[in-house]
Amino acid sequence: MLLSEKNNLTDANLRIERDTVGEMKLPPDVYYGVQSVRAEHNFPITLQKLSPIMINALAEVKKACAIANCLAGELSEEKCNAIVQACDEIISGEFHDAFICDPIQGGAGTSANMNANEVIANRAGEILGSRLGSYDAIHPNDHVNMGQSTNDVFPTAGKIATIRKIRRSLVSLRKLQKALEDKAIEFDNVITVGRTQMQDAVPIRLGQSFGAFAAALERTLDQLENIQKLLYISNMGGTAIGTGINAAAEYMNKIGDTLADVTGLPIVIADNLVDATQNLDIFVNVSAAVKACAVAMSKIANDLRLLSSGPKAGLAEIYLPPRQNGSSIMPGKVNPVIPEVVTQVCFNVIGNDVTITMAAEAGQMELNAFEPVMFFNLFESIDQIGRVAETFRVNCIEGIKPNLKQIKFWMNNSLVLVTSLCPHIGYTKAAELAKISLETGIPIRQVVLEHTDLTPEELDKIMEPLHMTVPPNRK
Repeated sequence: MLLSEKNNLTDANLRIERDTVGEMKLPPDVYYGVQSVRAEHNFPITLQKLSPIMINALAEVKKACAIANCLAGELSEEKCNAIVQACDEIISGEFHDAFICDPIQGGAGTSANMNANEVIANRAGEILGSRLGSYDAIHPNDHVNMGQSTNDVFPTAGKIATIRKIRRSLVSLRKLQKALEDKAIEFDNVITVGRTQMQDAVPIRLGQSFGAFAAALERTLDQLENIQKLLYISNMGGTAIGTGINAAAEYMNKIGDTLADVTGLPIVIADNLVDATQNLDIFVNVSAAVKACAVAMSKIANDLRLLSSGPKAGLAEIYLPPRQNGSSIMPGKVNPVIPEVVTQVCFNVIGNDVTITMAAEAGQMELNAFEPVMFFNLFESIDQIGRVAETFRVNCIEGIKPNLKQIKFWMNNSLVLVTSLCPHIGYTKAAELAKISLETGIPIRQVVLEHTDLTPEELDKIMEPLHMTVPPNRK
């Protein structure tokens, strides 16, 4: 059932609101209006509502605009104060249930903007003594939306919400990075088999592998940190298509500073408002940064699944913390469920990135109408990457232990040490001895002693695994 239909009231108890489409009866005590209800009826797509962070961002934009219009002499101080109070109440968490439109909607975000305008107008009017739905003291369009268009409000609110979501997720992501760095230190003396193209290669310290995990994640997180500077650029004041129609000149001079003051973010107004209104490449770049982070995490997760495979017929070089039964039919089976969910989130983020790319590309002429689906998918990606980072750290990374017995077995029964022979006996001879060891099952050390002039002491020095994991000193 739609939110607007939940109250079982008689016509006598309903209020009537009108717009250009016609009139509609609404419950008397709701803070949304006719355009919000039309949106709720037209777009039952995700069956979700706007993100609370997006609702707050819309309220912050409306608050900043009211202040800027007041400073410009366009809006009375009384009306401004009422609008500001209504916005502050929304930012504090009140009236969120009055935001009833679906996040995926036609109209380039007009439904979300008007939902905010109506809720703020009704609450601000109530503060000034008007009844809900009258709009005689505060009008959704004339006062709350003064000097604005959906086309500058919605993308600006989307940028503010994106920044807040990135910062929240980065907390969990940085903790994951630190956990990987800690494991790199813990496992620094554990020498294991390095593998390239799923084949035995040369020795590597397990700590080096985890250090590489941490470095890859850190690099993508730095990109995600730095990408925020693109989101500080707003097209407020551009109104419909970036030309600033219906916005007062002094308001346009004030809006950048008031936005920065209200949000606490270093927001600036774009130099080219037409460009900033019609082009959404900034969100493509942000999504790409989130995707890069997800890809790095998925690579880590996939490596951990391989290293922990077994327990008897796989690599079994590490133990992952057992978190739940793995099978309804096979007793004792424990699956790597945390790495598996990390990889699934990565799949979803990549899919969302494709949607965002297509939406950015599909905008025509002076406006891109597809911001709603971009924000929906971008918000989902950022939220999920932060949440999965937390469970990855707590339920997997922090509890990983090396299987030293199995690691030693693989080191003693593989050919990973043979590469160190090349400078001493040549590649061809080393390959010949490796083939003999592989075909006969005789350990490579014994084969080398039998087929070369190297002494045991020389061979011990050449085939010392630790030395093979330490690169030469670089100037």
